[in-house]
Amino acid sequence: MFICISANAQTAKEIIQKAEENARGVKTSQSNITITIVRPKWTRDMSLKTWSKGQKYSLILITDPVKEKGNTFLKRDKEIWYWVPAIERTIKMPPSMMMQSWMGTDFTNDDLVRESSTVNDYTHRIVSEESIDGRNCYKIELTSKPDAPVVWGKINVWIDKKDFIQLRAEMFDEDGQLINVMLSSELKNIGGRLLPTIMELIPQDKKGHKTIMKILFMEFDKPISDDFFTIQNMKKVK
Repeated sequence: MFICISANAQTAKEIIQKAEENARGVKTSQSNITITIVRPKWTRDMSLKTWSKGQKYSLILITDPVKEKGNTFLKRDKEIWYWVPAIERTIKMPPSMMMQSWMGTDFTNDDLVRESSTVNDYTHRIVSEESIDGRNCYKIELTSKPDAPVVWGKINVWIDKKDFIQLRAEMFDEDGQLINVMLSSELKNIGGRLLPTIMELIPQDKKGHKTIMKILFMEFDKPISDDFFTIQNMKKVK
């Protein structure tokens, strides 16, 4: 069912903003996460710790498996850095690497470190209202702005009307081809708010491939100093 809402571009943007704040916290967030990479003949697990502060700062630390333990990703403003303890080297990631796979998963580097912003780098339009798992949702179309530093040309998201939870997303390339679908499930009270604790990212052109992210712990709006998000700290954070 299509709906008409006055000034719906602004309304849609506000909904996206609320969903982002619900998932990431208004000020800060910290989490423990497991990631399972599923392939037709094998699976592989990773464990992560993450910290974020607004849209400006984020840090991801791999804690398992042993081979990748200590690998750290840092975002400061628009700069992204990668610390590899095995070779004791810090690498600055160029924009050209944002579309590449993050640590062999189906997520891109941009998906994890979020160089682009679903709020600021896209225009927003409410397309319809639909139901997912019995929850009434807004279906919102995000179209990339000209010259925005984004991976996807268009994204469709389904956001729960009551709790502003993203339950489904579809990512399209610049030619309009559907590349990935992300499904969110297992809603639980975590960090003081209702959130999906399992996200499955499913490539549409790779049969038997998917990446499953599971949130084990999350805490919101605990003060974190800007000094935490430094190249020096990414080498010693635990």
